[in-house]
Amino acid sequence: MEISAGIQASLAGRYASALFDLASEAGTVSAVESDLDTLANALAESAELREVTTNPELSRKAQGSAIAGVAAHLGLGELSKNFLGVLAQNRRLGHLGDIIRAFRAIAAAQRGEVTAEVTSAHALTDAQIDALKTKLTAREGRTVKLHSKVDPDLLGGLVVTIGSKRIDGSIRTRLNSLAQAMKA
Repeated sequence: MEISAGIQASLAGRYASALFDLASEAGTVSAVESDLDTLANALAESAELREVTTNPELSRKAQGSAIAGVAAHLGLGELSKNFLGVLAQNRRLGHLGDIIRAFRAIAAAQRGEVTAEVTSAHALTDAQIDALKTKLTAREGRTVKLHSKVDPDLLGGLVVTIGSKRIDGSIRTRLNSLAQAMKA
């Protein structure tokens, strides 16, 4: 499998690559990816969990115990639990978000998928997500997996990021462009 040099060069990429290799050998890539998605959601929802993963005052043992408890509570698989233990032991839990993103990118590349980050002013309906996925798949020529988030500051429209390409159709950008044109 070809993994981009940028991913391999980063700290998060090296950890994600190692986890992907172990998951591939065990045949559990999908299960680990699901575990990481569950963990990413927990990190997004819990300020306390983010604090545990990033607090330098907590000892390795305290971080390890806390993350083991979280992993057990979330019902994560054995490989995922062990990986989190290694991150805690190496003081790398603060990089967990980057590691999860790198793992997703590696897994998607292995499946021939491309991931699109979609930011909208309001939550998209399932029909809108399906229509957007269809259009992006036709444009990219391969399967597109969407990750959506909401940013009310956009005012309206969408910002779609696929790899290094960005399609900005937000009202905020249009208003900023108009303001710049009026200054000139």
